[in-house]
Amino acid sequence: MSSSAGGTGRQRRGDTRQRIQDVALRLFAERGYEKTSLREIAEELEVTKAALYYHFKTKEDILISLFEDLTRPMDELIEWGEGQPRTLATKKELLNRYSTALTNAGPLFRFMQENQGTVRDLSVGDSFKARMIKMMALMKEPEAPLVDQVRCISALFTMHAGMFALKEIEGDEEDKRKAVLEVAVDLVTQADAS
Repeated sequence: MSSSAGGTGRQRRGDTRQRIQDVALRLFAERGYEKTSLREIAEELEVTKAALYYHFKTKEDILISLFEDLTRPMDELIEWGEGQPRTLATKKELLNRYSTALTNAGPLFRFMQENQGTVRDLSVGDSFKARMIKMMALMKEPEAPLVDQVRCISALFTMHAGMFALKEIEGDEEDKRKAVLEVAVDLVTQADAS
């Protein structure tokens, strides 16, 4: 997610949509999706509800736009992975690129963690689930022993868990990201060695 124009007081026209997304995502994460109204988003942005409606008619429209923008790298990663040979090197590169995508979409994934019921009930939940099924298919070999399939799937979920669990651990964010990636790579390497 790119940041807004900062303290200059000037916003380019294209930044309005991004500002709405940023503020909405922050409010959804802080207060919960259900407890945040469009009125509160507009007030936080210091715009009228009519100005907000120009860009988004509903909270779900905002959420869908966030998912589309922030999960685009995941879609590109899946497309890349589908065109690669099914090797350990490809799986390691998938994990490396996925780590970067997760880091860049951190606020969205934190929102999803805090609002699982809402995400499950909205259309974005189904689209995210479909992406995860594709990622799992890229990581595991269907003919591999079950324990190795579990290792490969666990590598992906290790990366998700690391985003949340490591927030409570002291240390540099990049060092923590690398540690999570190392554990995920170890899992797929173990699966490949069997």
